[in-house]
Amino acid sequence: GRAAPPLAALSQVLRLERSRRTAIVFPLQKLGRDLAPGTDTARFRLFQPGLAALQCAEALFRSDRGHPIDYVSSAVRMDHAPPPALPEVCFIGRSNVGKSSLIRALFSLAPEVEVRVSKTPGHTKKMNFFKVGKYFTLVDMPGYGYRAPQDFVEMVEAYLQERHNLKRTFLLVDGVVGLQKKDHIAVDMLEEFGIPYVMVLTKIDRASRGVLLKNVLEIQDFVKESTQGCFPQLFLVSSVEFSGVHLLRCFVAHVTGNLPSVEAS
Repeated sequence: GRAAPPLAALSQVLRLERSRRTAIVFPLQKLGRDLAPGTDTARFRLFQPGLAALQCAEALFRSDRGHPIDYVSSAVRMDHAPPPALPEVCFIGRSNVGKSSLIRALFSLAPEVEVRVSKTPGHTKKMNFFKVGKYFTLVDMPGYGYRAPQDFVEMVEAYLQERHNLKRTFLLVDGVVGLQKKDHIAVDMLEEFGIPYVMVLTKIDRASRGVLLKNVLEIQDFVKESTQGCFPQLFLVSSVEFSGVHLLRCFVAHVTGNLPSVEAS
């Protein structure tokens, strides 16, 4: 297996000075400090777990002999999907949004798990299922938009409507360019089916603070005014710098019912 990259583990992050540590674990809160005084930042900190919860979540994403993390199977149709035995989360997004890179970052403490990351957008053509011990399953869905599989809509609609163990859908949005037309199609689908979801802004290391803050505020306003099923807080991540990855692991553990307690609304 490959070695875990720097900052993949909380123990490494905790050695950093305080400001840098906050930027890695809570990038949205760090960004919020650039707002004008008096701006309401409640939606920046709805999910604010303590160190114990973050460590508990990290343990779920760290494989060992008694807690294997495995790629289970791929499927192009629902009758090929593994049985819905565990709580499940799925990740969807545009073809070049960095979905597989993020999933690889989440699983970086389980180096034997092979998450294929391609330089060619649209590499994921099937639903890929990963089993995290006896606790939950994570699904990497095909990207929509550029080079999407022809049967993408049928595949994803069937999954969202039929997968009764699905606890949360993570909709990935490019942090550099913000919500695009094709992202709105995905939002409409999730809203129509009544699927609880959360938006994750990727590639935040590539965006200037001004651009990122603009995109965050615009998307938060959109979520507040135009959605019913979206969690009000955005999650910001960089698969390169590991910003937001620890918090996202914790939120996955939380929504799959695998945290005993967490300070969250």
